[in-house]
Amino acid sequence: MSLRHAVLGLLAEAPASGYDLMKLFNASLSNVWPATQSQVYGELTKLTTAGLVEVAAHGPRGRKEYAITDDGMAELHHWLTEVEPSGPQRHDGLLRVFFLGVVTPLEAQTYLLHQAERAARTRATLEHIEETAEWDEEMISVYGRIALEYGLRMSATQEEWARWAADEVTSAKAKKASELARAQHKEGRENPEE
Repeated sequence: MSLRHAVLGLLAEAPASGYDLMKLFNASLSNVWPATQSQVYGELTKLTTAGLVEVAAHGPRGRKEYAITDDGMAELHHWLTEVEPSGPQRHDGLLRVFFLGVVTPLEAQTYLLHQAERAARTRATLEHIEETAEWDEEMISVYGRIALEYGLRMSATQEEWARWAADEVTSAKAKKASELARAQHKEGRENPEE
């Protein structure tokens, strides 16, 4: 449902064509809620059918400009004020951390340092956006900057955590836990009838 609301939110600021919406997605929302061109155009069709947006203008080569309707604005308002955000997202990178005891401490440390570098690259990308974006007084700019700050802080925290965890997996306690897990696995393979 969030793609629907992302499109409604962008149209709440100003009417736009599907092409314009894709440019806005790529410039502002792609780090939060990525969408493909076919997804955006498909959502525009659904929103039009539902009466939440309407074709406000036709241009050359079949270009359509969409505008949010009063019903669309009411739906966006309802979603913003009454619908709880979805729960925690699945994170396969963090799920792997639970099982790093089955690899060597060096492999675990390498994995975590790779995660730290990924977070650092993400933060560098977001810092570049912060420095080069034209932050004006429009809604997407003002609130987009607030969302960007979340990404900057989260990526910094993720990098810091991953570097800390890379040190932890080489601790005596982590090594002992890994050795115990491997020994239990080996024992289970040697005595399958027990």
